[in-house]
Amino acid sequence: MNRPIEPLLFLLPALLVTAAVVLFPALQTVWLGLHHYILFDPDNRSFVGLNNFVAILRDELFWISLSNSIIWVVSAVGFQFLLGLVTALLLNQTFAGRSFARALVVIPWALPSVIIGLMWTWMYDLNLGVINDLLLRSGLIQTPVAWLSQPSTALGAVVLALIWQGFPFFTVMILAGLQTIPAEQYEAAEMDGATRWQSLRYITLPALRDVIATALLLRIIWVANSLDVILVMTGGGPGFSTHTLPLYAFLKAYSSMDFGYASALSLVLTLLLLLAVAVYVRRIAREVFR
Repeated sequence: MNRPIEPLLFLLPALLVTAAVVLFPALQTVWLGLHHYILFDPDNRSFVGLNNFVAILRDELFWISLSNSIIWVVSAVGFQFLLGLVTALLLNQTFAGRSFARALVVIPWALPSVIIGLMWTWMYDLNLGVINDLLLRSGLIQTPVAWLSQPSTALGAVVLALIWQGFPFFTVMILAGLQTIPAEQYEAAEMDGATRWQSLRYITLPALRDVIATALLLRIIWVANSLDVILVMTGGGPGFSTHTLPLYAFLKAYSSMDFGYASALSLVLTLLLLLAVAVYVRRIAREVFR
């Protein structure tokens, strides 16, 4: 057997599976995005070229969804990272029950998104929710608040649920990175009179730069594509206050059955994500090779 062909033969099953589950659906989405295709009226399918994309630019709900998506991604990922960093630093310390605490912190990440959505919906309940009960007892509010029924609070309430679900991802990633930092560096810094903040700034964060960059990139992609928590908690309402791009595309496809327009929305979301990833990777590469 010709040796150079052997690696390709070993990779062939994986390439075929990838083509079946990734490449073919992607090409089908592009094809649908160029057509007027409503599932319950397949006989009127027609090629419309870029008309779906032109309609998207004129669609007010698209711009509302895009704005909500930006708020959703920036706020959720940002606070997940900060909370995960603090939690990882705490769990990296030596204390009684540390192993139990490390196992406990993974629970939100292990729970299904539907369970998390239902759990937080009950916690936000106007009459029986524990959040209103705690705020009333502490005197921070005078009357119960309908957190998920008001446009001013609904998106923030859903973001808070997603922060709780996603911060363990950063905790685990950063905690793993902390294990690779030699203790001698901290000992030398302590002997030189460095404070804990200085050690964090000049030793910990630079050493974790690659880990943090990878974790942020992965989480941005995941959060930008997520819709299950929103779908369970608010369904995109009240009004369109929690509508995001993936949710809008999902509802267009499976409520309106307009698969052509929904596919175009999905392609726009993909292009926006690719653009954000390209800018992010370019900035990280510039810092690495500077």
